[in-house]
Amino acid sequence: MTDQVPQVGAPDPELNTSPIFDEYEEMSPDLEIEAGACYFNNVSYPIGTYLRSGSELLHCEERGVWVRKGEMRPD
Repeated sequence: MTDQVPQVGAPDPELNTSPIFDEYEEMSPDLEIEAGACYFNNVSYPIGTYLRSGSELLHCEERGVWVRKGEMRPD
């Protein structure tokens, strides 16, 4: 699976990146996040996409937010 999950590096604070949450972190209902895609460094990814940011595995979920799904070390 490592070859199929793109490595995108670290988020650049100067570029548009959707919020990143921990897997079990509750999202505040006050957050008005509602998007049909996730962004990482100004690149749009469809909901359901997995990415690697360093060794972190991120999943684009409903509402257009990234959720950390653990670590994925390159072999």
